[in-house]
Amino acid sequence: MKRRNFLKKAALTTAGSIAFPYILPSGRLFAGSGNPPMAEHVVFVLFAGGVRQQEAIEKRYLAESQNLDIEGNIMYNMLTGDEPELKIVYGTTTPGGQPGGQPISPILQTPLDQQGTLFKEVRFSSAGTGHFTGLSTGVSGYYGTTQGLQQRPLHPTIFEYARRYGGFDATDVWFIGNGIGNSTPLLNHSEHRDYGWEYGANFFAPNITFGMEGQEHLKGFKSFHPEEELEPIEQMRHFLNQNFLQNGGRIPHLNNTEDEKEDIKAFIKEVFARQEAGQLVFPPVTDNGDLSTMGYATEILRWFKPKLTVINMSAVDSCHSSYTNYLQSLHRADHGVGFLWNYIQTQIPEMANNTVMMVMPEHGRNLEPNGILDENDWVAYDHDSDANSRRIFTMMVGPGIDGGLELGSEANPVGDAADVVPTIAEVLGFKNEVLNSGLLHSEAKSLFDQI
Repeated sequence: MKRRNFLKKAALTTAGSIAFPYILPSGRLFAGSGNPPMAEHVVFVLFAGGVRQQEAIEKRYLAESQNLDIEGNIMYNMLTGDEPELKIVYGTTTPGGQPGGQPISPILQTPLDQQGTLFKEVRFSSAGTGHFTGLSTGVSGYYGTTQGLQQRPLHPTIFEYARRYGGFDATDVWFIGNGIGNSTPLLNHSEHRDYGWEYGANFFAPNITFGMEGQEHLKGFKSFHPEEELEPIEQMRHFLNQNFLQNGGRIPHLNNTEDEKEDIKAFIKEVFARQEAGQLVFPPVTDNGDLSTMGYATEILRWFKPKLTVINMSAVDSCHSSYTNYLQSLHRADHGVGFLWNYIQTQIPEMANNTVMMVMPEHGRNLEPNGILDENDWVAYDHDSDANSRRIFTMMVGPGIDGGLELGSEANPVGDAADVVPTIAEVLGFKNEVLNSGLLHSEAKSLFDQI
C-alpha cells in the first residue's frame, strides 16, 4: 500500500509537470514604490516569428517582394487600409475551391491603430536577429547576443520584475508558448542571481497540454498501478523527458501553495471538460498553431485574470521557404490578435477597459529574397541581420493610451525592441525599480517617455 500510494502521488505530481513545468510559489514579495498603475492587466503578444515591414506596416502585399504591382493591407484588425484586390492567396478556401481566395472577415470594427498608438519604425539594436535573441530581448529588455539556445536569459525578465517589484502571485504571471521548441520554455525566468526561478512565470504550452499526448497522459489526473500498468508509466516518463527536460536536467520542483495547486488542477480539469463538450472558444478560423494558442490563452485569462500575460506566436517563420504561407500566417496572426482583444473587452469583465495590450515582432526579415520558390513561384525571405531585418514595429492599446497616434519613420525610428519591458513596468506601476536595476539595455526606456 505504501508503494502504491507513493506512485499515486508521484503520478499526480508528474501530471502537473506536463501541463505547467514551472509552477512557482506565490505571495507578495516586495511592494512596488513607483507611480500608480495605469491598468491592472497587461497582455504582450510576441507577434508571429519574423515580420517584414513591407507586408505589415507598409501594406505593400506583393509590390515590394514579388515585383508585382499589387498592394493592400492584410492585417486589418490591427492596421487601417484597404485589402488587396488581386491575387488573393492569404485567406481560406473559397466555396469554389480556390486555396486562400476568401479573406478572413475582420473581428474588430475599429482597427487597433485607431484605438491605440503605433510605433511604425522601432529599432532592433542588435546585429543579430535570431528568434531566441529577439524573444529574449522582448521579455528582458536586454540584448543577450552572446547567448545560445538551451540557456536561460542572463538578465531578468519582465516576469521576475513583476513578481519582485509588483508583488504578484505566481498565478498572476504567465508565459504562454505556442510550442516547446527553440528553447521557448526557458524564457519564463532568467539565471540572474538576484532574481531567477522564485520570481518567474508559469510556463504553459497549451497545444502540448491539451493535445493528443496531453489527453492521453494528463486528462483526469490519472494514476497507474505500478505492476499492472508499467507501460503507460514509461510512456508518461518518455513524454516528459522528450518535452520538458533541458540538457538532461530535471523538472524544477513545484512550489505552489496548496490553494494554487488545487486552483490549477481545477483549471486543467475544466478545460478538458470544456474541450470534450465542444465549449472552448477559439478564433473563427483556427487552422494553425498560433490561432489555437490564442484560443487556449483566453482560457488562462478567463480563469486566472493574470496581471501579466505574454503570448508567443511564430507561424510566419514559414517565410524561409514559402512566401504564400507567410502571407497566410501573417493574415491569421492579425486575426488572432483581433480575436484576443475582442475577447478581453467583451467576455472578461474584470479585464475589460482595464488591460493594456502590446504587440511586437521579435525581429524583421531581409530586404532581398533567398531565391527559394514556393507553390506560386514566389521567392521567400530569410532574416540574416541586414538592415531590413532590424526594422520592427510596436503597438499598444488600452487605458491611458492615445488613439490614432502614429510615430516614427524609416529615416527616424522611435523606440527600441528593449523598450517593451520598462513600458510594461510603467503600466503596472514599478517602472522606477526596473530602470534603477541597471540590468536593461543601456538605451531602453518606456515608450511613454518617447511620445
